[in-house]
Amino acid sequence: MFDDHRWSLLKWNLQPTLTLWSAFCSFGLCIAVLGPTLLDLRCQTHSTLPQITWVFFSQNLCILLGTIFGGAFKKTFFYSLAGLFVSTLMISIVFTIIPFCTDVIVLTLVVAIGGLAMGCIDTIANIQLVNIYQKDSAIFLQVLHFCMGFGAFLSPMIADPFLSETSCIHTNGSLNTTAPDLSHMRHSLVGYPAVNHTSFHLVTKGDAITNVSYAFWIMALINLPVPVAVFFLMNKVKFGGCCGKKNVPLLTGADPPQALQMEGISSSSEKEKDGDHSSFLDCFKSLDLQDIPCTFFAIHIVSATVLFMSDGILGLYSAFVYSYAVREPLNMGSRLAGYLPSIFWAFITVGRLASIPVSGRLKPCTMVFINLGGIIGTFILMLCFATNWVCLFVGTGLLGFFLSSTFPSMLAYTEDVLNYKGCATTVLVTGACIGEMALQTLVGSVIYSHPSNVFLLCGLVFGCLALVFYLLLLLVHRLHIHFSLTAISKRVLIPEVRATYQR
Repeated sequence: MFDDHRWSLLKWNLQPTLTLWSAFCSFGLCIAVLGPTLLDLRCQTHSTLPQITWVFFSQNLCILLGTIFGGAFKKTFFYSLAGLFVSTLMISIVFTIIPFCTDVIVLTLVVAIGGLAMGCIDTIANIQLVNIYQKDSAIFLQVLHFCMGFGAFLSPMIADPFLSETSCIHTNGSLNTTAPDLSHMRHSLVGYPAVNHTSFHLVTKGDAITNVSYAFWIMALINLPVPVAVFFLMNKVKFGGCCGKKNVPLLTGADPPQALQMEGISSSSEKEKDGDHSSFLDCFKSLDLQDIPCTFFAIHIVSATVLFMSDGILGLYSAFVYSYAVREPLNMGSRLAGYLPSIFWAFITVGRLASIPVSGRLKPCTMVFINLGGIIGTFILMLCFATNWVCLFVGTGLLGFFLSSTFPSMLAYTEDVLNYKGCATTVLVTGACIGEMALQTLVGSVIYSHPSNVFLLCGLVFGCLALVFYLLLLLVHRLHIHFSLTAISKRVLIPEVRATYQR
């Protein structure tokens, strides 16, 4: 898993790496808490179901905006840490404020701020981990995304003891006991406007009695050490710190092994003077636009499209697998079907954990190919046995396992193709976020008006499209190598021809 070289890199960059990993735990903690607590927040704000589900939309939209904003941070490691500090601190603040939001508009704005922070964490952590480890980043990216899965797994467990089991609004001094099954509703509410909210009727007037506030305050305390760790890292690397300490160098995956014995030399410091290309437009500052092959842009577009499809599958499956299971022809009970989303996310976490040692032996491009093939095969299996409950449970686990390492492997492969300029990270993260929103909305608009099998069919189509675009990426990669060698030859040969002509 970790050879001597990787262990050396990890020991040298232990504090930055652990800090980035803990920040991604905050990201996972925040992204998974809204779904289970949404009905209690509805009671807290005395809002209707269509109104409260706008909170989903605001969070997803602001996560997308945050990924773009996070990629536009300054080029130095200090500014990235400053953005990470503000974002992680903002998550604790948002968790603290949410219980005091009694108006749905205020709650939507607060959750939107949390979404911006989450998007910034997503982009900054991926960019900095790639910048630090470069050609060795694949295995560390797998750990990074495992941390997000762990946070997403932990969050619902913390919230569960504080969720209301009956209607949390008292009317005329008594509790409304005619409300539908809240567990069924929690799994059915997947965001605006994907579900027919008119099928649920809940009262909005009365006294709200809910204990969900304690869940948010507990998570705020759990998350608080993360911004503290980022703050200490800012002081240690001393890019503008307050203690007057000497800058602590970072050893990157591009540095020679001998650098471990040279404490006064920091290749990463030199990179920060030249710019680390942390935003997409910065990639062109050190390049002659005439020498940039068209494949440079094509790699970004095609790679982002692959993640648009794969992360879109992740979003739509986690959102609609419950609704698919309780409808015909499966007609699964709500309690049993409620285990499917949990199994899906559990296997995503297990898959990310298993990918850590595997990524040390397999190349990222090979892992992506295996993952996409496994996704397609799993959907075919579930379509062939569409009425079999056991097959649905097995397929849900397999799908989560194959989807788990697709994003970090794809990111590592794309940055490797582009020689770790840092350009691809923002584009890929943004493409993945757009896919998760767009495909979930697209499938949600047709799943309730068509046969239930259209859910699996959509997943199969998107999986096949992801594989097609990935094969196109492999072709573009070969063309990019050819065009890059041609451009290098021109830069070398043309001055020699001009010198000969002048003589």
